Amino acid sequence: MTDVQKSEHADIGKVLPVLVIEDASHANALGDALVKGGLRAAEVTLRTAAGIDAIRTLAGRDDVIVGAGTVLTAEQAERSIEAGARFVVTPGFAPTVVRACQEAGVPVFPGAATATEIQMAVDAGLDVVKFFPAQQLGGAAMIKALSAPFRGVRFIPTGGVTTALIPEYLALPAVLAVGATAVAPADLIAGERWVEITTRAEQAVAAASGGAA
Repeated sequence: MTDVQKSEHADIGKVLPVLVIEDASHANALGDALVKGGLRAAEVTLRTAAGIDAIRTLAGRDDVIVGAGTVLTAEQAERSIEAGARFVVTPGFAPTVVRACQEAGVPVFPGAATATEIQMAVDAGLDVVKFFPAQQLGGAAMIKALSAPFRGVRFIPTGGVTTALIPEYLALPAVLAVGATAVAPADLIAGERWVEITTRAEQAVAAASGGAA
């Protein structure tokens, strides 16, 4: 068993929608749709130029915990935190990003695909990692295997996690939450299909009730 330093993390709930927003003016309506569907946290990726502004908009609300995703550099982490991001997510383990977040006192969930990367996170004093891309790496069975030696580590599986798969992941004690792009995919956001997003959020919340985080 590996000893892991307990770290603080944002209260992101069981389902974390992963958002790709092309137009920051959509952020408030998107926030309304997610909250109406029962979700209180969201990860806004920096895959688009609108990411930082969308984070700033959502951070101004008192009903949404917003974090920054796809953070690749310390500079991006710093800009996201300045905009109001309450947590930072990276696709892989990036020591400079982890350090910048720790210095700012903001939770960081680095991406990990192997035992080596999880060990790096543990060495950095972290106890939560993003398991990405989850389905392609072996899904819930792989997390179950990895959690055996890393008993103090919690996982946020992201990548290919459909609503139907949410209960399977959340049934694992090692899973803190699931990252879900299917709740609000980019085309629904761009098309301003808020009712459909609310429905998908409700479905994800209902699916999560069958798991235990």
